[in-house]
Amino acid sequence: MTRLSRDDVVKSVDRADDVTIAQIIGTGATVEELAEAQAWLANDEPMINDLRPLAQGRVRELVDILSELEADDEEEGPTDPGSASAIA
Repeated sequence: MTRLSRDDVVKSVDRADDVTIAQIIGTGATVEELAEAQAWLANDEPMINDLRPLAQGRVRELVDILSELEADDEEEGPTDPGSASAIA
């Protein structure tokens, strides 16, 4: 298994800044672990229903980092210049 490269992270994580990319790479995670973390974030219920153990280790670290990124995105709101909130 190959550890994540900057290109891997940029392709997989929308709107990740340099600090977040460095944090993700710093976990030492693999592409597969990043995909698993993203699956947990997308919808954890089916994974629990499949009796998968809760995310642990590097996957847990990635879930935490990606969750923080999502929280930051939600606080910023829409970034579409054509949206009503961007014009106001």
